[in-house]
Amino acid sequence: MEKYKHEYGAEQIQVLEGLEAVRKRPGMYIGSVSARGLHHLVYEIVDNCVDEALAGYCKNIHVQIKPGNIITVQDDGRGIPVEIHPKTKISTAETVYTMLHAGGKFGGDSGYKVSGGLHGVGASVVNALSEWTEVEICRDGGKYRMKFERGKTVEPLTKIEDSDKTGTKVTFLADSTIFETTNYDFNVLEERFREIAFLTKGLRIKVEDLREEPIKKGDFCFEGGLSSFVEYLNQNKETLHKKPIYIEKAEGEVPVEIAIQYTTAYSENIYTFVNNINTVEGGTHLEGFKRALTKVFNDYARKHNILKEKDSNLQGEDIREGITAVISVKVKEPQFEGQTKTKLGNSNVTGIVQSMVNEALSDFLEENPAVAKTILEKCIGASRAREAARKARELVRRKSALETSTLPGKLADCSEKQADLCEVYIVEGDSAGGSAKQGRDRKFQAILPLWGKMLNVEKSRADKIYNNDKLQPVILAVGAGIGADFDITKIRYGKVIIMADADVDGAHIRTLLLTFFFRYMRPLIENGNVYLAQPPLFKLSKKGMKDIYCYTDEELEEKYKELEEKGISRDSISIQRYKGLGEMNPEQLWDTTMNPETRILIKVTMDDAMKADQIFTILMGDEVAPRRKFIEENAKYVKNLDV
Repeated sequence: MEKYKHEYGAEQIQVLEGLEAVRKRPGMYIGSVSARGLHHLVYEIVDNCVDEALAGYCKNIHVQIKPGNIITVQDDGRGIPVEIHPKTKISTAETVYTMLHAGGKFGGDSGYKVSGGLHGVGASVVNALSEWTEVEICRDGGKYRMKFERGKTVEPLTKIEDSDKTGTKVTFLADSTIFETTNYDFNVLEERFREIAFLTKGLRIKVEDLREEPIKKGDFCFEGGLSSFVEYLNQNKETLHKKPIYIEKAEGEVPVEIAIQYTTAYSENIYTFVNNINTVEGGTHLEGFKRALTKVFNDYARKHNILKEKDSNLQGEDIREGITAVISVKVKEPQFEGQTKTKLGNSNVTGIVQSMVNEALSDFLEENPAVAKTILEKCIGASRAREAARKARELVRRKSALETSTLPGKLADCSEKQADLCEVYIVEGDSAGGSAKQGRDRKFQAILPLWGKMLNVEKSRADKIYNNDKLQPVILAVGAGIGADFDITKIRYGKVIIMADADVDGAHIRTLLLTFFFRYMRPLIENGNVYLAQPPLFKLSKKGMKDIYCYTDEELEEKYKELEEKGISRDSISIQRYKGLGEMNPEQLWDTTMNPETRILIKVTMDDAMKADQIFTILMGDEVAPRRKFIEENAKYVKNLDV
């Protein structure tokens, strides 16, 4: 970590505008006022500490969630400057917390060469959106304190005692009049801090949840940096080489760090970061990496006669099969594009990453011929499977062209042709499929019944998937291809709804289908087209009373209480516990699970692809021990288990 030649003092803090706008339009500054926005507050303060670490001054960050959802973040960096700011004529620390865009991240001669955080407006935004904030700073031989309420100063910066320490401690309570919830999820914070620690080699981040006993704790410090990150991501996978391939170049205008490890899996997992921001849509750094990877492996295979003269070159997707890689670049002024502003657009980064990977990876392969041979054998296997998949795909297309309809025979299609107005229910079982066909609204609802267990794609290559009689109808019905060929613009239905029983078999079908969508139709999930239907668990009935459906145990209790308040005793009500969709007649299925006015649908989101990849690997992969551990740890959360 490089220390910077210029000082970090009042003149490096630039001031642009005030705070009222933040409280009026919080979504503009933190994305949303949901749980995601709430957690973003913590990230903003922690990102400021990380910037101190990147500049070489902070070694430890300590985060606490205290009773009442009060957050404290403490670091041992230099401390925010405390002298009077030349422009605002108040202390620099107070300026940072009360002026938007005031901070060490703006302007060329700023306190930081590169900085994390999405906006660089963290401190003031957190202050504006908190009921109260208290900041303690140790710097220049003293300990200082200031307090705010909803962004307004109630106690200006005051020296409270002498101190030989340095660092900043921020305590705040999120404003409950702004956020939908002020309840923090320890697991969400823990996952983010682990990620930051991986990305900032040698930085230690401790997190504690003091809200209830037993206290939850996380303690993260990784001297291995991204190598440790890749090993963590692959902990439940079988790897092809023991140590990750590690590439680092700290000097130059764009410091780059990359770690690569191949596994026996069939999916590729490449995660990219810019200034510790997860660029989920990739960008120029990913482009440079992919180009270099393809070139280096093909060049090596040609040079060492692994690919013969008559063989065609390996494709990028062949070389990326089974790869887990993390790419982290630091860019002084990153330009973000894409729908969610998480795609790097700086064009100079492509060439920098490409030439660096070309050189370092070529050297690695020459020095480690056994690892190179193992990886290339897998790549060649992937290439053959891709060719087999292409033939299978063409066979499917040819077969479709010969038939009058390219749709699966079991599909009961809808009459509406505009995709965003249509939905398809993928229904488990014969009787449920029959009920769904009779109960649906034929105008916009299609039904695709599935029989029996389908293929576990986690353990299969694409060629097996095209030839699988359980998955083929799903591929044809969705109509947009699979894998690299998948084209979201060709989907035939705006909503793809998985409807399965609320039992173990139903859960298995759901997991198999979600694994398939995640691995082979990921844009369908990313675009928000995949849903889970929620059939009711209970039906309450009594003569002279309209049937009441309950979807959870909690709702059942609430309904019982409501009926008791009306003078209807529990004993007089008959309760039916639904074991499966087939127990409902078409009218009931429509009323409870298919009518847009009354149904409950759960949208499947891609909030955290990394976590999803790990869960699918655990649940559906080859390794048994991680699956057993997962089941043991999560069994206590299971309700309504029908075996």
